[in-house]
Amino acid sequence: MDFRYQDPYPIQKDDTVYKKLTSDYVKVEMLGDREILTVDPKGLELLAEEAMADVSFMLRSSHLESLRRIIDDPEATDNDRFVAYNLLQNAAVAVEGALPSCQDTGTAIVMGKKGENVYTGVDDGEYLSKGIYNTYQKRNLRYSQVVPLTMFDEKNSGSNLPAQIDIYAKKGDYYEFLFLTKGGGSANKTFLYQKTKSLLNEKSLEEFVKERISDLGTAACPPYHLALVIGGTSAEANLAAVKKASAKYYDHLPTEGSEAGQAFRDLEWEAKVQKICQESAIGAQFGGKYLTHDVRVIRLPRHAASCPVGMGVSCSADRNIKGKITKEGIFLEQLEQDPKRFLPDTPPHLEEAVAIDLNKPMPEILAELSKYPIKTRLKLNGTLIVARDIAHAKIKEIIDSGKPMPEYFKNHPIYYAGPAKTPEGMASGSFGPTTAGRMDVYVDEFQSHGGSMIMLAKGNRSKDVTNACGKYGGFYLGSIGGPAAILAKDNIVSVDVVDFPELGMEAVRKIEVKDFPAFIITDDKGNDFFADLAH
Repeated sequence: MDFRYQDPYPIQKDDTVYKKLTSDYVKVEMLGDREILTVDPKGLELLAEEAMADVSFMLRSSHLESLRRIIDDPEATDNDRFVAYNLLQNAAVAVEGALPSCQDTGTAIVMGKKGENVYTGVDDGEYLSKGIYNTYQKRNLRYSQVVPLTMFDEKNSGSNLPAQIDIYAKKGDYYEFLFLTKGGGSANKTFLYQKTKSLLNEKSLEEFVKERISDLGTAACPPYHLALVIGGTSAEANLAAVKKASAKYYDHLPTEGSEAGQAFRDLEWEAKVQKICQESAIGAQFGGKYLTHDVRVIRLPRHAASCPVGMGVSCSADRNIKGKITKEGIFLEQLEQDPKRFLPDTPPHLEEAVAIDLNKPMPEILAELSKYPIKTRLKLNGTLIVARDIAHAKIKEIIDSGKPMPEYFKNHPIYYAGPAKTPEGMASGSFGPTTAGRMDVYVDEFQSHGGSMIMLAKGNRSKDVTNACGKYGGFYLGSIGGPAAILAKDNIVSVDVVDFPELGMEAVRKIEVKDFPAFIITDDKGNDFFADLAH
């Protein structure tokens, strides 16, 4: 066969609507008879700074339109509509620029494609990182990156750096970018399965998808934009394609393969996988049709002895934004500036929530919750203790040393969360729930000491948690994952650090809440909403 080069990912068009940031920082110079686009490194810094700011507070119009479709769909459940409505309300709060849409303001990720005729004269990663740094310093965002000092000792970097920056070479005289901020919840729901040729038939692939959709669960804040990538010249190539596909970067690939090995979208399988997701009944966090907004299925070439399959999501915080630098200037994708236009005139109808007074003694709160079945919608009023991964590890160290568990862990429900920075004049920064499953390992031991009797977070949990709640009389309450800005604005009255202040966003806090929305997910009788759903 004759030599033939194939662009692995032949994106056929870019219909992104861009806004122009500036004409500064770019000029065209001649090198012999070649035009060179010379970019002042300050332009890279500006683009990264503006991209990270916009994507933290605004979303794409298409994403918001999809949320509105859920509300208007007569087949959507009340819970689907409730989640979609809350997410639209959250977008309307976040766009004001004080409270980011999600408290987990994410790992900053930059993918760039640099034309051969683009010259900066610097390490581009340094200036992109400086722009990212500027935004995280200036805005009410959270520092989530921890850096290792030894194999086991870590500390928060205090800047949300390092970022992940990947720059590729391409033809041309322009520089294009995809910026993402990826939270831990959705990042943790990226899966790689090393399969073989035996998967590549209708029946096997359908059975595989049905089985693996349950791996997603709800911990990463659905409704999701789901990406499924089949094939790849390596495992890492597969997973890179998953991330870009979930960000809609590959929407304009061809829809058929070629003998040269181009990547393509399989529209038939996108529809099949979307149907499987809808029929799973997992829904938009609490049961229903809308586990996913949509699905992208990408088929790649592979080694004959290997068939990597990758699956990943972009969550309710669908934080993806494109940028470009051309001889005309520096441009950034235009995100939606008026999310309120997607809100319906009247909220979706829901049965009245049950009010729970968290300032009563713990036995009385437990007795009150015991009156209601799983799936009951609640509004919580009173004191919550906020603690997540590192705080739980610290408290286990206290118990292991023979000292008593802190009384605050026994007297109050535990909210798994870590806030963003607090805007001036507000009681709280964005403060949504984190993934409950990371704390599963502590529940049985802590409940045996009288702590963690009521837990509040997002996502499904293990059988160990259900068993512990049945044994010790505990409860797990689910909060909506995603609307962190509106929770901060409407439901959190005050925030105070009570222990481990050196842990930054991981410190133990006491917060006062009013009408904080939640659902009973796991009860004191061994019932679990997600287990029931699976059956």
